[in-house]
Formats: sequence, C-alpha cells, structure tokens
Amino acid sequence: MTVTPIDLSTCFLHLDRGGGISAAPRAWSPERDGWRVTVFHAKTDADVHADRWEVHPEAEEVVSCLIGKIRLCLRPEEPGPREEVIRLTAGSAAIVPRGRWHRIELDTPSSIMAVTLPRGSRREERTVSPPRGPDPGRAGPGR
Repeated sequence: MTVTPIDLSTCFLHLDRGGGISAAPRAWSPERDGWRVTVFHAKTDADVHADRWEVHPEAEEVVSCLIGKIRLCLRPEEPGPREEVIRLTAGSAAIVPRGRWHRIELDTPSSIMAVTLPRGSRREERTVSPPRGPDPGRAGPGR
C-alpha cells in the first residue's frame, strides 16, 4: 500500500470496525458505518453551522479545539433552562454524551477535530426565542 498525504480540510477519515482507515471526500452521510474523524479550520460561525443543532444517537462525540477558542453549546434536555456552554481552548476537548443535541460557536478563528459514529445523526435548525417583553395585547398598569 502506498502512503500518501491526506488533505484533512477536504476529507473525512473513516475508521471501520475491522481496523481499516479510509479517506473520502466530505459528504453528510448519517448512515455510514464506522467512526468518522473530521478536522477543519473555521473562520466564522457559519463555518461551524452555529445555527443548527446536531445529535448522534448511536455514540458519544469528542469535540476538540486544536487551535483557537470555541464554545460547545449543549441544548437543554428539558424546556426552560439555558444552553449549557463549555469553553474549549487550544489543546482541550469535551465528550458530548450520546443523544445530546449540540452545536459550536467560535470565539476566534479555530481549528477543530470531532470524532463520532455518524450512523443515525440528525441536524435541525436552531430556533431562538425573541426576548420576552410586555405582551402588546395586555393592558399595562393603571388600565
């Protein structure tokens, strides 16, 4: 087998159950079997899809900040509480529990690595509730 460099900015690494590793062009494939290693550089929140939640029901995911500073945001498991935010700096990582919705936001341009089993993964758009103010349909004080 010939050993050649792999451009991790354009490829996923797939780790199969039999111990093989292959590189393939990036494509969202939530039904692919085996573990996936993703490494990328992000300059803006759009590069990390900060407007979308992601979940991996089949496995945990390790998210590592290789260079820069990021925020790993975990969606509340029950309505009401705020997102849980884990700050990651260069060289640190966090393990996202199996089945926990999460997303990433940047503090600075960053290089990130993520490792998970993508089978069954889903994404959904993040909806942000507007700040709660007075209800325009209700009468104010003294009315």
